[in-house]
Amino acid sequence: MSLKTRHFQRIDNGGLTFTELGFGTAPLGNLYRAISEEAAQAALEAAWDAGCRYFDTAPLYGLGLAETRLNRFLLGRRRDDYVLSTKVGRLLQVCPPDQRTGIGKFFDTPSRREVYDYTYDGVMRSFEASLERLGVDRIDILYGHDIDLFNHGTQEALDAKLQEFIQGGYYALLSLRDQGVIKAFGAGLNEWQACQWLAERGDFDLFLLAGRYTLLEQEALDSFLPLCERRGIGIVLGGPYNSGILASGPKPGAFYNYDPAPQEILDRVAQIEAVCGDHGLRLIEAALQFPLLHPCVVSVIPGGQSAGEVQSNRAILDKTVPPALWQDLKAKGLLRDDAPAG
Repeated sequence: MSLKTRHFQRIDNGGLTFTELGFGTAPLGNLYRAISEEAAQAALEAAWDAGCRYFDTAPLYGLGLAETRLNRFLLGRRRDDYVLSTKVGRLLQVCPPDQRTGIGKFFDTPSRREVYDYTYDGVMRSFEASLERLGVDRIDILYGHDIDLFNHGTQEALDAKLQEFIQGGYYALLSLRDQGVIKAFGAGLNEWQACQWLAERGDFDLFLLAGRYTLLEQEALDSFLPLCERRGIGIVLGGPYNSGILASGPKPGAFYNYDPAPQEILDRVAQIEAVCGDHGLRLIEAALQFPLLHPCVVSVIPGGQSAGEVQSNRAILDKTVPPALWQDLKAKGLLRDDAPAG
């Protein structure tokens, strides 16, 4: 069974066709543990064999490693056969090994230090560097990366970066789209609030939203997702498992937003899992399919460090989820009443 696709188009440039399951390459940057070149290529091949044709990457992922691994995989494939996105806002500088970015988070990577740069020139330089690392002649989508509180720490620091981007890098992206160099642009963020701030101030096509519209969290329905519906903005949903807990279940040590889950989250997930069990479903099956019920969502990208993980995600999308599951979750107060549910 082939993967379903969703065509997205906001302006008159032909748009893009996404597979409902995309492939996020952060794990290929040796996130949390090093993986071999052979394992990385096997995961990518498994994604392709499963029908995945949307690949997302970023300079940050392994400090260039994920992009160069994707280069090897894409070599020789027809450029029109896949959709490719990467990110801008960070430049990579050569540095001594003990000064590299991501020590303890990314392993066995090039010795590079990230420098945030959301200016016009910074975005153009980032784009050119990614073209070289990826070895392609075009990139379909560019996302401003990590302009959020999670990465910049204080509201004051975030406000400065948002202003830098909207007054500088945004116009670089707009120019690239107007020239037909890219098909679409947006931002890849961890918080819907910053996405909304940008959407209210610019002509954005897509947002890659990590973990903020999931079976566990639907606060984005308050204002951001309705705004996207009105404006025709698409959503690529990263982190559909909230960094782990919606895949692993509420076991001790389960991760939520990259940290051990607090007790109230463990309890809520246990309740959701019990309702899924009543319908003969695993928690992970409901979690991956839920975001796709929203009309703005064009693809989910759970990522995968191994061929087995990729194949598992693919099989989940073939599972039939009965509408009664969503109704029961709403009845028990475990899912918002206004969440689209088929």
